[in-house]
Amino acid sequence: MATHTARPARNFRRAAAGAAILALLAVQGCASVSGETTGSVQRAGGPTVAAMPASQLQGAVSTYGAAYEKSPKDKATGLSYAAVLQMAGRNDQSLAVMQQVAIAHPKDRDVLSAYGKALAAAGNLPKALETVRRAQTPDQPDWGLLSAEGAILDQMGQSDQARVLYRKALEIRPNESTVLSNLGMSYVLTNDLKSAEQYLRQAAQLPGGDSRVRQNLALVVGLQGRFDEAKQIASAELPADQASANVAYLQQMLSQQNTWSMLKDKDKRG
Repeated sequence: MATHTARPARNFRRAAAGAAILALLAVQGCASVSGETTGSVQRAGGPTVAAMPASQLQGAVSTYGAAYEKSPKDKATGLSYAAVLQMAGRNDQSLAVMQQVAIAHPKDRDVLSAYGKALAAAGNLPKALETVRRAQTPDQPDWGLLSAEGAILDQMGQSDQARVLYRKALEIRPNESTVLSNLGMSYVLTNDLKSAEQYLRQAAQLPGGDSRVRQNLALVVGLQGRFDEAKQIASAELPADQASANVAYLQQMLSQQNTWSMLKDKDKRG
């Protein structure tokens, strides 16, 4: 399989974009943008976990942890607990939970897909790819597994192949916000911010588009220098001070060593 090779200017933008993603998500206390899906775990009667501040997220970890302790072999409980652990940045623990769930449900597609996501979050990309591919059935392909495989390939630098899989997933599940969001973030990684914005806007307007989709859209808009617009998008769900902090952090990062000017100059020359 061919691996995407970037020019130096693209490498610079990719590094800056990746740093901005991590910086923005660290401020808002959300999960990684990579993985099988950008969807969220939701508690009954409460906000999506992705929209929670860090303090509430820790409460969700405790709640799901207690439920998992009572029923460690329950599929839904294990998946939810692993997901919130990833959102809290506890990737090794999330992987440990998913290993146990996979043992209890060795042929379940949802479980294997989530196990692959946990492996990827923990940094074991080859094993993650193997796990997701093993769960797939070519005669009846699962759109979620296609999206999961694409997200892993994106992390391995194989974005062209990842996008083929995202589009196959969309053929099966048209207008799926999680797949469109993954596709949008794939374009961030190869510096095509206009395409990234297009897909993230589409994802954000769909019923399944959650807080993380909109925050990723705010990020992409901010990376293009439209900070007021980015703040407006971020403020739609986050408290005003938190949205302002996110955008201010992004501005600060891009202003260091004249980063934004360097990006614009390299785009003109590229």
